[in-house]
Amino acid sequence: MIRMTDFLRINALWLGTGALLSFLSSFGQTFVISVFAGNIRPEFNLSHGEWGGLYALATTGSAAVMVFAGGLTDRLRVRHLGPLVMLGLAGAALAMSQVTTLWALGLTVFALRLFGQGMMSHTALVAMARWFVATRGRAVSIAGLGVSLAEALVPISFVALLTVFDWRHLWLAVAIGLVVLMPLVFALMRNERTPQSFSAAEGNAGIGGRMWRRREVTRDPLFWLMVPCLLGPATWITAFFFHQVHLAEVKGWAHATLVVLFPLFTLASVTFMLGAGFFVDRFGTRRLMPFYLLGMAAGFALFALASSPWVGAVALMLLGASMGMHATMMSTLWADAYGTANIGSIRAMLAAVMVLGTAIGPGMTGVLIDRGMDFAQQGYGGALYFIGASVLAGIASRRVPAR
Repeated sequence: MIRMTDFLRINALWLGTGALLSFLSSFGQTFVISVFAGNIRPEFNLSHGEWGGLYALATTGSAAVMVFAGGLTDRLRVRHLGPLVMLGLAGAALAMSQVTTLWALGLTVFALRLFGQGMMSHTALVAMARWFVATRGRAVSIAGLGVSLAEALVPISFVALLTVFDWRHLWLAVAIGLVVLMPLVFALMRNERTPQSFSAAEGNAGIGGRMWRRREVTRDPLFWLMVPCLLGPATWITAFFFHQVHLAEVKGWAHATLVVLFPLFTLASVTFMLGAGFFVDRFGTRRLMPFYLLGMAAGFALFALASSPWVGAVALMLLGASMGMHATMMSTLWADAYGTANIGSIRAMLAAVMVLGTAIGPGMTGVLIDRGMDFAQQGYGGALYFIGASVLAGIASRRVPAR
């Protein structure tokens, strides 16, 4: 097996490009948008449930579009698609800096979710799945460092900047930054690693030694057994970040105190993401599937009990550990199971399921908050959910072929 230092040196250009795209997806991710909840809700006169409902509706719309738009990665080279997605995200950020009506806010959130969390991260991960085979686990985990770095730096930076600048000015700066970076991304992606960066019949096959099509995947038991694993982290982690202001209030902590703990989540996520990449390449995804979500169960249970930020810090590290493994597992499992020839359209469907989870989380938990159950109390339900999902993943693992 190639040494990690040699792997990084040889593939630095392609790995760096994937990490950059992952980082830029953060501007459509919940952990960034939610930072502005304290500014958006009063300006548009929205309760927690109403803001969560609007966010859920916009995100559900983006998930529906992702099913079709994500298939573009099977027809366009990533070097062409990447800058186009950046342009769409820049337009959405510009709209957020100018939005004044409720319906326009909904459309803007839809665009941020579609081009940010949806298409930007999808493009990065499809590129890694096609550019790498034997070292796919490590490639996906290293590219995922981009969004992990964003989780650690962007929210706390925006919280600090909001004390000086108007929230709309920050979104304008995001739009300008994305436009400035577009030529750099195109230049980085000009020399793609392999011909598999474009849809082709080559590549590794999946279950049964064949390349699966998306409609076939929807009839496979493995897919349905793994749906709770797809939905769960997206639903509950999104809700956690979305309601971070509320959570700090019910715990009696300053918002800045909670945000300062986020780098611990990122540190654990990065550590276990890289570790999962190594073990996936060594042993395959099937051996890790029954266990990787148990940290989520422990983390949410502990957060429900947490009375001090120190306990919250431990809970965040448990959540981050599972989230890091999830990021690697969900990007390697599908290529192992279904092959790479149609991985763009297959991942688009899977990404839509995960984006749907990000819609369910804020909406469902926001309604419960309005009815008197704060998010910390809801953590017990999250723990039970992830225990059940782990059982189903263990059953599904028997169908995954050994690498």
